[in-house]
Amino acid sequence: MNEDQQKQRAKTRIQQRNRELIREAALNVFSQQGFRGATLDQIAERAGLSKPNLLYYFPSKEAIHLDLLSQLLDTWLDPLRALDPAGDPKTEILEYVRRKLDLSRDFPRESRLFANEILQGAPRLTELLGGKLKALVDEKSEVLRQWASEGRIADLPPQHLIFAIWALTQHYADFEVQVRAVLGEGHDPYAEAHDFLDLLFTKLLTP
Repeated sequence: MNEDQQKQRAKTRIQQRNRELIREAALNVFSQQGFRGATLDQIAERAGLSKPNLLYYFPSKEAIHLDLLSQLLDTWLDPLRALDPAGDPKTEILEYVRRKLDLSRDFPRESRLFANEILQGAPRLTELLGGKLKALVDEKSEVLRQWASEGRIADLPPQHLIFAIWALTQHYADFEVQVRAVLGEGHDPYAEAHDFLDLLFTKLLTP
């Protein structure tokens, strides 16, 4: 490898590192302040970069926000993609619930970022919500309908079953402060939620 190639590789590593610094800083700022309350100055300061340096990587606050949301939506959809039509219905659905709850536990800032965007009318996510999200929910809803028609799970409106799973798992991230305040010290909300949601959906899904 010649000297020019070594310099280019070093430059690429620095660029990748700075992009990740910006994403991490923006995630903190957006999840705390919301999109409207966040500023590029706040993000640059949190990232330890100058504002002109930040703008070299992302041309606007909107661009950073959309980048985060796009990555987040892919992460959020992975557990639903994993729902296997060839698997045991109850096992597959309960595993989906567990994976969604684990995402809330492991990525609470990302969950709140997504919730803030939805509460604002999803102006930066409309195309994605009506595109890949809807297509995936439609696909998996057909799987749920098929399982119900075979008598393997209760006959429930499939989209609303998915909505219920989203609501009951993401609540623990989006309202974490409230959950911990109500439960008090000495409680592990996610461990308790695992047990409760297993019981709840097992009963709900039984034909």
